[in-house]
Amino acid sequence: MLTAKQHELIRFIQVRLEETGISPSFEEMKEALDLKSKSGVHRLISALEERGFIRRLPNRARALEVLKQPDDVTTAVRTPAASVPAANDIVARTAQPPATPPFAANDVIELPLHGRIAAGIPIEALETHATLPVPAALLGSGEHYALEVSGDSMIEAGIFDGDFALVKRTDTARDGEIVVALVRNEEATLKYLRREGGKIRLDPANASYEPQIYEPHEVIVQGKLAGLLRRYH
Repeated sequence: MLTAKQHELIRFIQVRLEETGISPSFEEMKEALDLKSKSGVHRLISALEERGFIRRLPNRARALEVLKQPDDVTTAVRTPAASVPAANDIVARTAQPPATPPFAANDVIELPLHGRIAAGIPIEALETHATLPVPAALLGSGEHYALEVSGDSMIEAGIFDGDFALVKRTDTARDGEIVVALVRNEEATLKYLRREGGKIRLDPANASYEPQIYEPHEVIVQGKLAGLLRRYH
């Protein structure tokens, strides 16, 4: 049998993975369990690991995976301490294990890398067979792909030349969202989408560039920005 603290810790880790896809830090676990030091967290994790309930993923910071739940999990959660309501409220909400185990924090997904996309004057989006490894925790639900950004017209939105745009595949978007727009069925660009006076306006995020205005039939939304990756050399 597991101790009450071991029960509480495994449930806290499980719920945090469900909600964010990222393992809680040792400091967060210490606060959630109302422990005096991180060494207590280390002992609890080691005990759970020895019993086969969790495992630490090698060479991955803050990466824990819940392998199984204790049989008496529904009786394991104790009343949260008043001093840490936010953290322990997460624990208290857990009655049943999820149907599908969440992915670990540093799992990697290989996204299709569909060439370069303009963040300036539209250029042709090149189709390639390349892929880009992306931490799964950066992505939400749905199908995604990646594009390398070319140009500087979105720098005021924090998007720079050489960044990798992580794009959720969709053919619809709301005004003000950053989208991948296929223009005149031949050129792709990354811009803010606006609808104005029966036209489609693609707005840059750089005062040096002018908005691009098209007829609705000239613009097809191919996705909206879900995240960015940047490499430092």
